[in-house]
Amino acid sequence: MARKFTLRSRVTPESLAFLRELNAEQMAAATAPGGPILVVAGAGTGKTRALTSRLAWLIANGVDPSRILLVTFTNRAAREMLDRAELLTPEDTSHVWGGTFHHIANRLLRKYGRRVGVRPDFTILDREDARDLLGLCVTEAGVPVKERRFPQKSVLAKMSSFVANTLAPLADVLDERFPDFIDDGEPIAEVLDLYAKRKRQRHLLDYDDLLADLRTLLRDHDDIRERLAEQFLHVLVDEYQDTNAIQGEVVDMLAGRHRNVCVVGDDSQSIYSFRGARFENILGFRDRYPDVREIRLETNYRSTPEILRLANGSIAMNTQRLPKELRASRPSGYRPAIVPCHDHLMQSRFVAEYVLHLLDEGRTLEDIAVLYRSHWHSTEIQLELSRRNIPFKVRGGLRFFEQAHVKDVVAFMRLVHNPQDELAWMRALQLLPKVGGVLSRRCWMLVSEAEDAVQAAQGAEAAQVFPRHARPFYGQFVELIAALDEMDSPADIIGETLRGFYDDYMTSKFENARMRREDVKGLQAFAEQYATPEAFLADVALAGDFSTETVVEGPDADDYLTLSTIHQAKGLEWEVVLIPWLAEGYFPTDFAINSVEDEEEERRVFHVAVTRAKDELYLAVPQTRRSQSRGFVLMKPSRFLTELSDELTEPMELEQGLPELIAGEGPLPAAAPAATPVLPLPDPPPT
Repeated sequence: MARKFTLRSRVTPESLAFLRELNAEQMAAATAPGGPILVVAGAGTGKTRALTSRLAWLIANGVDPSRILLVTFTNRAAREMLDRAELLTPEDTSHVWGGTFHHIANRLLRKYGRRVGVRPDFTILDREDARDLLGLCVTEAGVPVKERRFPQKSVLAKMSSFVANTLAPLADVLDERFPDFIDDGEPIAEVLDLYAKRKRQRHLLDYDDLLADLRTLLRDHDDIRERLAEQFLHVLVDEYQDTNAIQGEVVDMLAGRHRNVCVVGDDSQSIYSFRGARFENILGFRDRYPDVREIRLETNYRSTPEILRLANGSIAMNTQRLPKELRASRPSGYRPAIVPCHDHLMQSRFVAEYVLHLLDEGRTLEDIAVLYRSHWHSTEIQLELSRRNIPFKVRGGLRFFEQAHVKDVVAFMRLVHNPQDELAWMRALQLLPKVGGVLSRRCWMLVSEAEDAVQAAQGAEAAQVFPRHARPFYGQFVELIAALDEMDSPADIIGETLRGFYDDYMTSKFENARMRREDVKGLQAFAEQYATPEAFLADVALAGDFSTETVVEGPDADDYLTLSTIHQAKGLEWEVVLIPWLAEGYFPTDFAINSVEDEEEERRVFHVAVTRAKDELYLAVPQTRRSQSRGFVLMKPSRFLTELSDELTEPMELEQGLPELIAGEGPLPAAAPAATPVLPLPDPPPT
């Protein structure tokens, strides 16, 4: 008779002790049996804890770590999850396949890439190298860039990336995202084809190739797909709502054998379509996996019930969504306050004054954030904070007036306002094609000796400084500054600079030209309140030093107020959040209400903003916008507020009026003290 020996189970009460820290929803996600699982994790519901606990639970139950694939959107997130899982279980987690889609693709292509023509010793191009290679391909293709406006290498790289990640034809990408270059489709296609050939010849892959070649490997080679699908017994995916078309396909193919795929995400926080994220991946998961086990994480540990009621009420207006209702674990607090402001200037004063009020109440600056839809919405707010010496940091970028495109446009105003402004001349001239520092210096030295530099720049002698191929562009430049020299309105100067030169420059130069164009138009709207360039430039100088190319953002302070676009704030939280510019055309933006899909994504952006707040939420609504040419322009409150039930919010009145400003002197002279409005607190929270 054969002898028997019973192995002891690796699962012990001690090995599963970490499950006691989970709520029922998180426990269901962590311990669900095999098969497809969709974890719809609302904001602040502990999705990272749930996913990490599932990883630990699988390993504690005997799943070989090398047969688990954990895909995240940053390698740091993967490392943190693996480190946490190792603390939760005594088992070794080092053999888990963890990392970003690009990291996983790199590992697999090193091993199997020959099947799709990729050698194992391929080199990965970083973004700058990829752009440089594209620039060489433009030259090699013989595109007459000196005679026509053609997308520069950074824009071509963005086009190539969208084609690769959305699986859309180039013509569709140009039509939807780069309409200014529709007529250049043929030479653009030639350059991109040449770029692809040169990469193959030199055994180079860019970031997009990693995903595209992995998809091709899995799609076209059944044996490799079956081998990998057999290897990965469990596939876990974080932030699934942000996956693009290729990433969605790769997940489905790798999970095709065992179908133990667990995706975690929040459709209500899908806000990155402009990067190629495909909202349909999470929305259609149930269609692709009819036997899916859907688990909802709805217990929110971040916000008060009042804030969550507003968040739920707003997102419920979307027709394309997965059902979900956030429930608070915290006690009641203040209702979100709607703050009607007479105009955008009062709005910025309210923000600054209320921040000071919150400090008096015991908050710190680190507790508070001002979140806005577009970067230019922070213009007056940044100026007001600077005037009052309130330390602030702009998250994820430079302060508004320190951005290159803003400084470029302002340089044109500076040189016509003060023709002896050498730095402005040097900056503006170097925006011309094929004109660098040497030619700019020669031109400046010539015109600076004249009594009227602007007039001298229009002469034949100045044009002779430039080589023949650059003279037509210089001719456009002098026509522009001649027109600007006749203007008195700062807004008109900015508008003409954009129309007469800078719009074309941005379109061909920057991969995110649409966002920069919005910033410049916002700068123009901001300038409408000024009667003279002198007043405008004096205020702008308070917010940035134009003598340097880059400025360190924020003051050197341990405690600072956070200013951020909502997209940059995703995943973060603050005790108090203020959201300005809740007016139609601003939030939602004009370009975001062209279709139901666009409007619903914009409402998801609002949902993300609201759910960043833990204790208090203030929604500022400017009722007018001040303009020198049109006086006060009436604005409608945002639909994101008017569509809400009245009991979800409460009005906040500014009890003391702010003094009217003298037309033409700007929003507030730098030396003048600002009046302090009396800002009443909302009713105390119920006990």
